[in-house]
Amino acid sequence: MEERVLNSEEFKKLTLKEAIQFAKSDDSGALVKSALEVIEKEDKILNAFISVNKQAPSGVPIGIKDNINVQGIETTCASKILKGYVATYDATVVKKLKENGFSVVGKTNLDEFAMGASTEYSAFGPTRNPHDTERVAGGSSGGSAAAVASGEVVAALGSDTGGSIRQPAAFCGVVGFKPSYGLVSRYGLVAFASSLDQIGPITKTVEDSAILMNIIAGKDEKDSTTVDRKIDFTQFIGKELPKMKIAVAKQSFNEGVEEGVKEKVNEFIKFVDSLGHSVDIVDLDEIKYSVATYYIIAPAEVSSNLSRFDGVKYGLRVSAEGLREMYEKTRGMGFGDEVKRRILIGTFTLSAAYYDAYFEKAQKVRRKISMKLNNVFERYDFIVTPTSPIVAFKIGSVSDPLVYYMMDIFTIPANLAGLPAISIPFGKVEHLPVGIQIMGPRFSDAKVLGFADYIERHLKEKGA
Repeated sequence: MEERVLNSEEFKKLTLKEAIQFAKSDDSGALVKSALEVIEKEDKILNAFISVNKQAPSGVPIGIKDNINVQGIETTCASKILKGYVATYDATVVKKLKENGFSVVGKTNLDEFAMGASTEYSAFGPTRNPHDTERVAGGSSGGSAAAVASGEVVAALGSDTGGSIRQPAAFCGVVGFKPSYGLVSRYGLVAFASSLDQIGPITKTVEDSAILMNIIAGKDEKDSTTVDRKIDFTQFIGKELPKMKIAVAKQSFNEGVEEGVKEKVNEFIKFVDSLGHSVDIVDLDEIKYSVATYYIIAPAEVSSNLSRFDGVKYGLRVSAEGLREMYEKTRGMGFGDEVKRRILIGTFTLSAAYYDAYFEKAQKVRRKISMKLNNVFERYDFIVTPTSPIVAFKIGSVSDPLVYYMMDIFTIPANLAGLPAISIPFGKVEHLPVGIQIMGPRFSDAKVLGFADYIERHLKEKGA
């Protein structure tokens, strides 16, 4: 059979659903060829990929964040310390994708070890935003978001510890979904903060995210935190929904949220109201503690998880006279500043003298935040906020780590409580995309995706 040829512009417009249909017609080799051609052209500027798999087999081309193992391809976590480490096995999600006709065309750029909100903290340089190449793509899954937004791939996987799928999706004007904790195996994901990390999809449409979730979700004997829940993530896709009750967080209008973003939240409220759903402004005062809580718990888990990178087993090793000096030199030269900062914070808060004052207290506050969100879900179907308080900022314009950390204020609560949350594009402020976040109760993933799809479809009908 003669292979159909897709030109670059046709390929860039394909949704995942369309690509899967295309691949069924024995033209899957054309999809990978087109993806590699677009990457070759676009990535010189965007820097969305750390490595490109030019030997990718036929299939539906997908990008995988470079902290998820793909057998035979280098896994760097965008860090010097993993230089030369080639994965010896596939992560469970990658294995499932390959079994379902997907082809990994490359590993996408990220903040080193997924620690950051801009993909500026990468040993391979920053990823640029396809909407404005002077600006960041968001983080830490910035490479995955930019790759999907620019049309280099039809979909990508990211990891989300405090908003790392949703925030770059918002900055790049695509869909980013963080599933309920435990629905997707973390086996083969390089651990950052194990009680918060979750792998999820970045796609062009909500339906595409639901399709990917049906493939990657499921109980895995190699990850004891996975749960056995049979969910059809596409069950509400394309459906008209009954009247929903939506709580919009009062904090969406706080100081620190850009005026343009506040306007988009107001537009969203009017839009949902016009579709016949009830919307209330609800005070979620507890979320002001979420950033502080997260930045005690996450670094504590980082301190423990990253102790394995010592120059002995794999990756970078800096020669020295003694073992201790080799550890110090390897870790000193191998890790970037932000990773070192979080390891030190975590080691400090876990130390005997400070464990009760910091780590234990943070765990109690985490429980209170979860309880508050669950209380709201007793009365409402969804909680809505902007995904990020700001739009994409210029590369190099933010240097204060605390300013960075506050960008996660709306996304962190879903990770602390293990809830599903999605970011969908909702217009632009000037030329820059704005994302709206929809969060639901634990394991209501199909309903969250269904409502997001419903909003997306009605926006298209209104030509928005």
